[in-house]
Amino acid sequence: MTNAELKEFLDEKVEKYENLDFIDSDPIQIPHTYSLKEDVEIAGFLSSIIAWGNRTMIIKNANRMMDLMGNSPYDFVMNHSEDDLGKFEGFVHRTFNADDFKFFVQSLKNIYLNHNGLEDVLKPKEDNDNYQLAIHDFKQIFFEIPHLQRTQKHISDPVKGSAAKRINMFLRWMVRDAKKGVDFGIWKSHNSSKLHCPLDVHTGNIARKLTILKRKQNDWKAIQELDKTLRKFDKNDPVKYDFALFGLGVFEKF
Repeated sequence: MTNAELKEFLDEKVEKYENLDFIDSDPIQIPHTYSLKEDVEIAGFLSSIIAWGNRTMIIKNANRMMDLMGNSPYDFVMNHSEDDLGKFEGFVHRTFNADDFKFFVQSLKNIYLNHNGLEDVLKPKEDNDNYQLAIHDFKQIFFEIPHLQRTQKHISDPVKGSAAKRINMFLRWMVRDAKKGVDFGIWKSHNSSKLHCPLDVHTGNIARKLTILKRKQNDWKAIQELDKTLRKFDKNDPVKYDFALFGLGVFEKF
């Protein structure tokens, strides 16, 4: 396919998959149960952080996280006691365990108390046209309070080469326009033109089949390569093509 034909093909797939039906089988359904901005942010952040592996299990465990926080995540983060955190004992999703969960709640409280919340702490500087440094700086802030060394692995750092798939997915949820009813568009101080496609096995393999990605590893260099093409297709909303690539891989087995 020519670039024009490829863009037309992917635009059609975006239209097919970016709709309310997408929510039914995706972890984005967790923050969709809330209306308060901070609840949406925290539910979305925690759900995205455990979003690897079987999607049914991701959704099940993300719902359990919300249950353990009384289904009021912002209130829990800001007002929890040590006894409240004790309720997390026994929670585990793959390598994310109760100790990690406890720290994430404590760190989120620090971010809302001392850094004006998740929207501010993940915002790129004005002269940056992407989120690489913003995610790197966010990780430094996230772990500025005492923590177990093992917990650091749950926040990726694109400066060290990671594709940071889960953070990029969370950013898509918060920043992209809500007009289709899937993403939220609640971070008005951010710009969707700077977003990156959440690169995983499915999206990476489809991008390679469509020849819009040549790099074999799913790392930050692959993100940069994919960015170049997707931003040519839509400079204002390049990450909308996540729906096309993901849908082709997961639902169509392309």
